[in-house]
Formats: sequence, structure tokens, C-alpha cells
Amino acid sequence: MLRTECDRGGVEWRQPCPVDGVTREGDGWRVDTPHGVVRASSLVVATGGLTVPTIGATPFGYRLAAQFGLPVVPTRPALVPLAFAPDALARYGDLSGISTDVEIACGGGRFRENLLFTHRGLSGPAILQISSYWDGREPLAIDLLPGIDAEGWLVDHARKDLRLDTLLAERLPKRFAQQWCAAHGVARSMRELGEARLRGVAADLACWRVLPSGTLGYAKAEVTLGASTRALSSKTMATRDVPGLFFIGEVVDVTGWLGGYNFQWAWSSGHAAGVAA
Repeated sequence: MLRTECDRGGVEWRQPCPVDGVTREGDGWRVDTPHGVVRASSLVVATGGLTVPTIGATPFGYRLAAQFGLPVVPTRPALVPLAFAPDALARYGDLSGISTDVEIACGGGRFRENLLFTHRGLSGPAILQISSYWDGREPLAIDLLPGIDAEGWLVDHARKDLRLDTLLAERLPKRFAQQWCAAHGVARSMRELGEARLRGVAADLACWRVLPSGTLGYAKAEVTLGASTRALSSKTMATRDVPGLFFIGEVVDVTGWLGGYNFQWAWSSGHAAGVAA
């Protein structure tokens, strides 16, 4: 489909074609390649970010921005799974494949989505979403019983001989409920724990704090955070101080949520630049 549209638009197709260098030449641009020199009045950089290096992702766009004096925000993976710290991995690493509905918050972001345990840490929509807000230092705050009055529910069962992990298994995956209770020292009967302790348990369920050891990197990320928008026109994607130079798509520091927003940004910014160029 892309080739067909290029043919309709009179686009000259050179692929594969490495770029050896880009220089300003008068009022236009010179692009040096192994297949010869390309000259143009406008240059649109649509090289993507660092995500999924196995399909050719490189920092070329960021180097080009720096070459022409554009500010470049440090890059990092986004929409990416997070790794457990060693102690949490030892506790929960065998839960790979288990998922549960949570509400997760960090760095000003908050999402109600599914959380998925993996053999290395946490993934699923909730984790991918919040990873764009995680600064590498602040713990994640995870509500394990979103939309439920956890304190009222637990206290209502406070005088029963039912074990807490058995009760939690009514709303959480059984194995996770068992291991979470063991980790918090509350794998006992409701009657034994008593109302005061159960209120504390409810608070912990509403805010399970997890500090990941890091992300799973660009190989597992869906997008890249970084570069900058400060030097670009929001209407045309043109650089304000370098005439005829445009940056679009993921190479720009615009990152959307899951659900097609990043595709939409790529197409919309590309259209804006294409019309202006």
C-alpha cells in the first residue's frame, strides 16, 4: 500500500539507502548516500526512536537534531514492561501469566487496567501505561481491589475463622493472594488478625507499593521518550531556527497512551510537515 501511494504521489523510492551525511547547502539541503547525492529544499526527519533495535532503530534522528543545534531531551523506553527487584522477583516470579485488574498510579499518571505478572517482573496494559510516567526512583502505587471498599469488606469478615488469603482469592488470583499475604505476614485467619490489623491490610491492598529495578529496555518497549518539541512549530513540525528542517513521529518527544495514539501522532505530524514542506 505504501509503494502504491508513493507511486501515485510521484515519490522517488530509494530503499535500502543509508545516509552518510546531511549538510546545509545554500537555502536547501544536501544528503550524501552510497547511491549518490540528494538535494532538496526541505528535509523531513521521520527516523523513529530507539525502540526495537532488531528492526533497525538507531539514534540517527537525535544525532541530526544535535548537529543542527536542536535541544534533545535524554531518551528512555516507554510503554515498556518493568522488572522486579531481586526480592520481589524471588517472591512473585513464579506467577508468570497471571493477571488481575488494578488501578495504578505514579508520577501524575493513573490508570485502571490489567496487570500481568511475567518471569521478569510486571507487564500488561496497566504497567505499559504507567511506565511512561515512572522516573526510575518513585515506587508504583497499585490498588489491588479498585472500586471496592476493602476495609469494609475485610472488617465484615473479621470474626470468621476464614483465612485472609482464602477470602482475597475471591477477588484476586489465588496464588497471588497466597503469596501477597505471606509477604506481608498476614497469612492467617481473619479472627486471629482482628479488626485493627485488617484495617492496615486494607490500606496495603489499596496501595501496594512496588519499586521496579528498571525497565526491560528498548527491545521490549513500544515507543521512545525523548528528543524535544521546544524548537518545533506545533502547526508545521518545522524547526523554528533552521529553515526547511522538519521532525515528525517518534523522533519527537510526544508519547501517547496505548490504543493507537502513537500511530495517530505519526500520521498527523507527517501530514502537517508534508503540507508545509
